[in-house]
Amino acid sequence: MELRNLITFINVAELGSFTKAAKQLDYSQSTISFQIKQLEEELGCLLFERINHTITLTERGRELVSYAHQVRTLTDAFKENFEEEKEYSGHIHIVTPDSVCDEMISKSYMDFHRQFPLISIKFTTADTSVMFDMLDHNEADVIITLDSHAYHKDYVIAKEQPLSMHFVANAKSKFAGAKKLSIHDIINEPFILTEYGQGYRRIFDKELAKKSLEISPILEIGRTDMITSLIAQSDMLSFLPDFVTCDMIKSGNLCYLDICDMNIDIWKQLIHHKNKWMSKSLKVFLDFIKETEFIN
Repeated sequence: MELRNLITFINVAELGSFTKAAKQLDYSQSTISFQIKQLEEELGCLLFERINHTITLTERGRELVSYAHQVRTLTDAFKENFEEEKEYSGHIHIVTPDSVCDEMISKSYMDFHRQFPLISIKFTTADTSVMFDMLDHNEADVIITLDSHAYHKDYVIAKEQPLSMHFVANAKSKFAGAKKLSIHDIINEPFILTEYGQGYRRIFDKELAKKSLEISPILEIGRTDMITSLIAQSDMLSFLPDFVTCDMIKSGNLCYLDICDMNIDIWKQLIHHKNKWMSKSLKVFLDFIKETEFIN
């Protein structure tokens, strides 16, 4: 079994397209098709279903994804052990919520790139359950979650901290400065929230349900920067982590609401799989994130 065929298979599986994989690998599409055909003939099974110019992994194909990633990881480890260059190089795939991705790119990425210019990073955003599934299939090197506290014997928590969360409003809101508000005081106000069923939104909805309450937001969107911008221009409210809102709080555009009867525990966790091979590039990346992304 040729390694290049496995690498091609991984790219086709991740991109969901022979054409995109060909562009990614700088091959012709016929070369991609030939390599996949070779792999299927060697394994004696169909790896992709091809229907109306779309491709979907078969059950055997999904099984092979995990093994192919393991082979690539072992190959990279072997190469690195013989690497004589002093500079760090490699590729890292990190999966985060939208808000963390925005923060890391705007505040931290350029510093990391200046220190380690040969390390390339792929950012993907996903819900927490999808993140852990990607770790289990070695499709992500590391994840950062904003959710309830997670612990499992198969995962290593490289760093964690509790998150401060607040209801936020325009600084000129009628609720600004009010003390000891109840959730009942604001439940019928217009809300903008992050997407239903994801991360801290899911926990928020569960806490509301315990009180037999529900919020029907007028807008749901994953982009917290858009949420804060819209709140600053309107009478709408939201429930967000402090790291998302702190700058606009300091600038006087937003204010925190003193809601005294909603206690929600959210954690920020940096996690990788216990069986993940720690390349030199991944180690320095984890060290960098632990120092820059988890500062209270």
